[in-house]
Amino acid sequence: MRKINLFILFLVAAFQSQSQLIVKKTTHFTVDGSGSAANWNTTNWINLEQRDVKTLRNNDWHIPVERETEIDIQYKTAFKILYSEKGIYCLYRCEDSLISAHLTEDFSNIYDEDVVEAFFWPDTALPLYFEYELSPLNVELPILIINNKNNIMGWKPWMYEGDRKIVHAVKVDDRKSSKNRISWTAEFFIPFALLQPLGNIPPKSGTTWRANFYRIDYDRKPVYTSWQLTRRSYHDRERFGQIIFE
Repeated sequence: MRKINLFILFLVAAFQSQSQLIVKKTTHFTVDGSGSAANWNTTNWINLEQRDVKTLRNNDWHIPVERETEIDIQYKTAFKILYSEKGIYCLYRCEDSLISAHLTEDFSNIYDEDVVEAFFWPDTALPLYFEYELSPLNVELPILIINNKNNIMGWKPWMYEGDRKIVHAVKVDDRKSSKNRISWTAEFFIPFALLQPLGNIPPKSGTTWRANFYRIDYDRKPVYTSWQLTRRSYHDRERFGQIIFE
């Protein structure tokens, strides 16, 4: 019995270690889309995992059921995250062979094309979290999500300017590798001022948020990758991981 209990504790600890991420603190810096700032050297890359699209259901407003298809081979995707007194910084590195993006207007449905996404749920007492998307064309979609028992709706930010506006940039590297692949990087800074008045903002040392990080690629078939694997959709907030601010 003691061995069984120890084994269960080991499994629980292993699961927790996979679902938690320490976000290191940094000084404020400017994003340029390439991730060239020395600040990024203080933290490690984290790989995203591929999801089986057949597990998705038509209750996800991002992924209609008619898109369910056989799984495809996903390119490598990794991300980094930091925070400062002013906000959160994210950097994505995406392997690719074809940029499948044409939309050029902010707040358009860029999740229908190549995109990276970050979801932040600062206060789990509220059915509200923030979603940010960025395409290879540097087109953005920032929205506040109201998720009331899977009744989901997104709202655009109001007074989206000045210190409340997200800074974002993208770099596409067309140089092909030995595998005939290219890459693109997406970098953005989300000011805490934009996330007010959600709870736990700004975070302090030891503050815990729920979060998840994603990519969708449309080269041949829609392929979905994420940090924490969700069940029904990217909005499966109970499966979000934990980020703990250093």
